Amino acid sequence: MTEKSSLHTRNLHRDPYDFEQLISCVPELKQYVFINAYQTVTINFSLPKAVKLLNKALLQHFYKVKNWDIPDANLCPPIPGRADYVHYIADLLAEEHGKIPTGISISGLDIGTGANLVYPLIAHKSYGWKMLGTDINQDSLENAQQILDHNPDLSDVIHLEKQPDSDHIFKNIINPKDRFTFSMCNPPFHDSEESALKGNLRKTKNINKSKVQKPLLNFGGQQSELWCEGGEIAFITKMIHESVLYSTQVLWFTCLVSKKDNLHKLTALLKKVKAIDFKIIDMAQGQKISRILAWTFIPQQNRKDWFL
Repeated sequence: MTEKSSLHTRNLHRDPYDFEQLISCVPELKQYVFINAYQTVTINFSLPKAVKLLNKALLQHFYKVKNWDIPDANLCPPIPGRADYVHYIADLLAEEHGKIPTGISISGLDIGTGANLVYPLIAHKSYGWKMLGTDINQDSLENAQQILDHNPDLSDVIHLEKQPDSDHIFKNIINPKDRFTFSMCNPPFHDSEESALKGNLRKTKNINKSKVQKPLLNFGGQQSELWCEGGEIAFITKMIHESVLYSTQVLWFTCLVSKKDNLHKLTALLKKVKAIDFKIIDMAQGQKISRILAWTFIPQQNRKDWFL
């Protein structure tokens, strides 16, 4: 296997998986590893248990995260792609700072952190940043807290907070004295449960290359993780409008945008609300193309003050 060159150059997952190392971290993974028709050592990515154990091993081997686990009903994120988002944020901050800023003076806000807590874990372990993860789902937050409980070294650098009102994103979370260097979000993609189920079924079929009639749980997820009324465009539109109210408290707001067709409306809205600057950062993982939309209300001459 060749290097996964579409991933960010600092992504620790560009090389093929070393399953011997990963199995040494999580021995249970061994029963799911096999050699495929191309003589490649791999796992069956349509099996929920296999994917979850792979994630557990990756987080332990590369990021020293112990006993990571999520309920079967929750979204099981692809670790390499999640790491890419973090590294591109680091590049964005480096443009202002002159180099990649590290340490707890950099404060990040993860909107919809989920039960997996993956973004805060990778962000802190990669760059030492301090992170706040928020979610509207209490069960997800309780599982995320269990992950933190198993990793006491993270107790002072990763915190969790529940968003009590699904109509808001930053309100109830950002207090008057808070300052965040960036916010990040992987928003609900679909506009209905039916759409989410169809999307999951497509992914499962693509992996299995077969006529699967039921989506599998590694493409599962709670309602708040997968869909919301109006889908991605409605969620990010709400986020942009609400970001105006916290324009002096966050240096860079960022959000993943899966549908390229949504970018025109979103960038038009950013101009309308008088964002001083916005960027579209392309990300590619294999055949999947996604992008980060980043915007700020802070004048360029004032941005370096955030790193003092």
